[in-house]
Amino acid sequence: MSQKKLWIALSAVILFSFAVLLYYGNQIYQKAPPVPENVVNSSGTVLFTGQDIKDGQNIWQSIGGQEIGTVWGHGAYVAPDWTADYLHREAQFLLNKWSQENHGVDFETLTADEKASMESRLQTFLRENTYDEASGNLIIDNERYEAFQHLSDHYSGLFMDNPELDKLRSSYAIAKNTIKSEDRMHKMSTFFFWASWACVTNRPGEDITYTHNWPPDEQIGNVPTSDLILWTGFSIIMLLIGIGIMIFLQARTRETEILRPVNDPLMNQTITPSMWAVKKYFWVVNLLILAQVLLGVITAHYSVEGDGFYGIDIASFIPYSITRTWHVQLAIFWIATSWLATGLYIAPSLSGRDPKYQKTGVNVLFVALLIVVAGSLIGQWFGVMQRLDLVNNFWFGHQGYEYVDLGRFWQILLVVGLFLWLGLMMRPVLPIIKKGTSEKGLLILFLISCAAIALFYAAGLMWGRTTNLAVAEYWRWWVVHLWVEGFFEVFATVVAAFLFVRLGLLGIKSATNNVLFATVIFLSGGILGTFHHLYFTGTPTAVMAIGATFSALEVVPLVIIGFEAYHNYRLSKATEWLKDYKWPIYFLLSVAFWNFLGAGIFGFIINPPIALYYMQGLNTTPVHGHAALFGVYGMLGIGLILFVLRSMYRKHKWNDKLISFTFWTLNIGLLLMVVLSLLPVGLMQTVASVKEGMWWARSAEFMQQPLLNVFKWLRTVGDTIFAIGSITLFLFVYQLTIMKKRKPTERNPTERNPIERNPAENIEK
Repeated sequence: MSQKKLWIALSAVILFSFAVLLYYGNQIYQKAPPVPENVVNSSGTVLFTGQDIKDGQNIWQSIGGQEIGTVWGHGAYVAPDWTADYLHREAQFLLNKWSQENHGVDFETLTADEKASMESRLQTFLRENTYDEASGNLIIDNERYEAFQHLSDHYSGLFMDNPELDKLRSSYAIAKNTIKSEDRMHKMSTFFFWASWACVTNRPGEDITYTHNWPPDEQIGNVPTSDLILWTGFSIIMLLIGIGIMIFLQARTRETEILRPVNDPLMNQTITPSMWAVKKYFWVVNLLILAQVLLGVITAHYSVEGDGFYGIDIASFIPYSITRTWHVQLAIFWIATSWLATGLYIAPSLSGRDPKYQKTGVNVLFVALLIVVAGSLIGQWFGVMQRLDLVNNFWFGHQGYEYVDLGRFWQILLVVGLFLWLGLMMRPVLPIIKKGTSEKGLLILFLISCAAIALFYAAGLMWGRTTNLAVAEYWRWWVVHLWVEGFFEVFATVVAAFLFVRLGLLGIKSATNNVLFATVIFLSGGILGTFHHLYFTGTPTAVMAIGATFSALEVVPLVIIGFEAYHNYRLSKATEWLKDYKWPIYFLLSVAFWNFLGAGIFGFIINPPIALYYMQGLNTTPVHGHAALFGVYGMLGIGLILFVLRSMYRKHKWNDKLISFTFWTLNIGLLLMVVLSLLPVGLMQTVASVKEGMWWARSAEFMQQPLLNVFKWLRTVGDTIFAIGSITLFLFVYQLTIMKKRKPTERNPTERNPIERNPAENIEK
């Protein structure tokens, strides 16, 4: 396929995909579960207001939100899913109340027929939609309000300081007095009521709830819909068809021009002042990795000792919701920083000279990064510790949304920083593109991916403080999926190809065509695959259909990962001097492994609608999350750092034993973490979810069983090995960049840029 046709295909995929994404985004706005103006009883008495619900959502966000249990299945995994928990407790209250009134005994003592009759009554009672669109009021029966008051008392005791709930509070890793006032607690209970109401109330004119009958709980009538089964089957069919087409196209279109330079083209590469200034980014990356790993250890320990750390009371000043917030956020920060720094190094290397003030821009961006990291972490602590009002918490504290927890002010500052980075990337690259040289196509792709990184993080500014949760989730996954899983992937593909071109191993034409082809294939499923995160977040059925179909296609490019890995391995053996690049290339090979296992196998396990129906919010999700986030993006970030350091310190001998030890401990530790702990716990939870319901799979009674605690403790094996690897990585970078110093050299202005040379000049005859 010609390069022109590949560009046309890429443009068509992007335009079509975003048109569909935006159209159904508008549908989500229209059909999201409504937040009523008032919740009233049958006589019209106002029980609580819609503003109470919105304030309750903000209060839930301020204590960590999705970092302390889940709502609609999204969030952390130690505490319960509050919607599933609320519905189960509400059901038990009503069933026991009716049973006492009608039979004089608790529900559990009834006969099977009596239970069936009572459960049928319950389902009819709960699933009827009593929202009046004309008045904006939600009408509920007095009995349901009694249940709300009962549950409000329970949650008040749990989130405050009822001593009778100390054990349960510890099991959920919730600190005492997480919420410090009865008024705030009441409002958060109203939010739990509304979020749970959406899970059990039928959509107008339909026999499914706003969340497609999620969470699973047969007692309240939440069972899989026919659409779940239908689109699961269709997604598997699309996967098989996609794999077949992919293999055909790959075999027909792939072009590989492997060259064998006699000498390393980067040996005499000029390192400009701005390129040299990138080094401090890598110091920060390594410090953030160490901090993230330490916080991960503490966070994992909270699952077995929810009120401390080996007997030390740390929950009162650094609770689980904070450690997990920082653990997840630091991962995003250091991975993004490693990639951005690589871009800052590559861009000026093309011409061997800095545009005016390029170094200043790199340094300013570095300071901005430090401010965002430090400011957001501190703000989140103040938010969770309830030191901020709701407005200031939104702006400077904790927004409560996983992966985008930082306050709006820090979000805006980060967006500004990303656009500054984009400008620093464009200044050295645009003049080369204007020359119309052979690398023009690859560099255009490079800039497109850079622009997408800045633009799609800005999607995190599309929701406000009181935005409906269904709408906020739509935009949140623009950031998490399209930014992290989408265009970062494109950026990584372009950069990897570009590095091999700079090393003289790939011809520029074949590299450009292959990157274009890979980008088309990836985005064909990747953009609309965003919807697979939104099956049960108050979205219309069409979102599930599209998400299931295109999510399956996301797996298709991964079937050739093995071929790509072998291809990169062949490149690493092309010539003797490439032994110096062994470990950067090996990290790229590990990316291929984790892409196949973490993103491919573990990702597809939870993606089909019927599978996710029972698995959403269980430990099967962090199986995919750890393997994909660190295994793919983390290992790639480390690999890119090593490529840059190899270029910076080209004449220094590396500590191969140390970096080899680092490579194997990181990969083995991550694998053991997943297979010894997260995966078995997740599978046991899945069985419980299928048999009893989501409430049971996430309950303290289930999660604190001796066997499950054994699997939780087994995580220390992988965690320890992994932590050692992160320490040795820090030592390696320290030894190379601090103990050994090298000043940038001046480039001979008459020397041609390596990428502009005729490859034949440096090829074995």
